[in-house]
Amino acid sequence: MSAFLRNRGAVVGLVVLLLVAILAATAGILFPFSPWDMQGAPFMRPGEMGFLLGSDSLGRDVAAGIAYGARVSLLIGTVSTIVALAIGVTLGALAGYAGGVVDDAVMRFTELFQTVPSFVLAVVLVAIFTPNLTSIVIAIAIVSWPPVTRVVRAEFLSLREREFVQAAEVLGRSRAAIIFAEILPNALSPIIVLASLMVASAVLLESALSFLGLGDPNLISWGFLIGAGRSVIRLAWWMSVFPGLAIFLTVLALNLVGEGLSDALNPRLARRR
Repeated sequence: MSAFLRNRGAVVGLVVLLLVAILAATAGILFPFSPWDMQGAPFMRPGEMGFLLGSDSLGRDVAAGIAYGARVSLLIGTVSTIVALAIGVTLGALAGYAGGVVDDAVMRFTELFQTVPSFVLAVVLVAIFTPNLTSIVIAIAIVSWPPVTRVVRAEFLSLREREFVQAAEVLGRSRAAIIFAEILPNALSPIIVLASLMVASAVLLESALSFLGLGDPNLISWGFLIGAGRSVIRLAWWMSVFPGLAIFLTVLALNLVGEGLSDALNPRLARRR
């Protein structure tokens, strides 16, 4: 923990991330109305008539859209990462510990998903199903798990030959117990770092899908706000700039936190700092 706190970038990223989380949690208090509701005249500039960040082409509050959009981005980023971790950790653990035919089969299956660009695959999956919160989470999770599998497999290949694993095997512990109780806790460091970076990637991917009109039509998101403002960027620049800044700051904060976790969980880097 002390190594993380010594990393100024990581601390700044954590503060920004906490502010975004607080904004998402208090959106209903700060803006006690639906972000879809018309609150005034269209194209009000930031600061005019009570619109902190201006209004859009239909008179909707841009600040309210950003606050409620934070909920969507963080929810999709977090849930899709959890699902991807569940898939990737399970397959990587099986491949790394079992080896042989199981390892080959899992890695060929993983490479099958990696042959298609992740964004293209996500677009195809969301387009096939009805664009909604569930389909977006599933699509992002499906394109996100292969790197997890590779990282976990590499860690298990390294750890399965250690003495504590051999001792557990001699004691007759089951494979599931050895995998999830003995090896996995010792492989958590890179998984935690990767998870923080995956949330950032999921936020970007969800924003891109919403920008293309493949987001949940019942939920407002940062990508939707940017997409709605692209046709009037010269007339109302704030419609796209402020949601874009929200995405930029959130993704940057997640990457800074991931870098700080990498330094803190790596003993060699921690000693250097």
